[in-house]
Amino acid sequence: MLYPLPCPHLDQVRIRLVAEHVDRLPQPRISRASAVVRAAVGMPTENRYAERLIRTIKEEQVALSDYEGYHDARAHIGRFLEDVYLHKRIHSALGYLTPAEFEQGWQQHHAATLPQNKPEKTVQL
Repeated sequence: MLYPLPCPHLDQVRIRLVAEHVDRLPQPRISRASAVVRAAVGMPTENRYAERLIRTIKEEQVALSDYEGYHDARAHIGRFLEDVYLHKRIHSALGYLTPAEFEQGWQQHHAATLPQNKPEKTVQL
């Protein structure tokens, strides 16, 4: 038996659950630099990158698939993210590279520009 996923309201439920968990975090451990930023309710433009990713998952995976339950949906969506989104789907914001290609190029570029760990010279006195 197939169970429909509650896609239209999934984002609202997730946001509410995340907010409940964030409120439980010990306050002294949250610094200004690592403060959790929440978008205002009904303002998807404040979190456009996450919203675009969710839209892509819904359009390219969820809407085209039938799932037997939660665990089946989670497995299929995970495979979509790993196999398609990261390794096959090109992104205009990344210069028409896949995220995996972009990351590999970034690491190669930065490995060449970072100072290499050279063994220290020892001097006997």
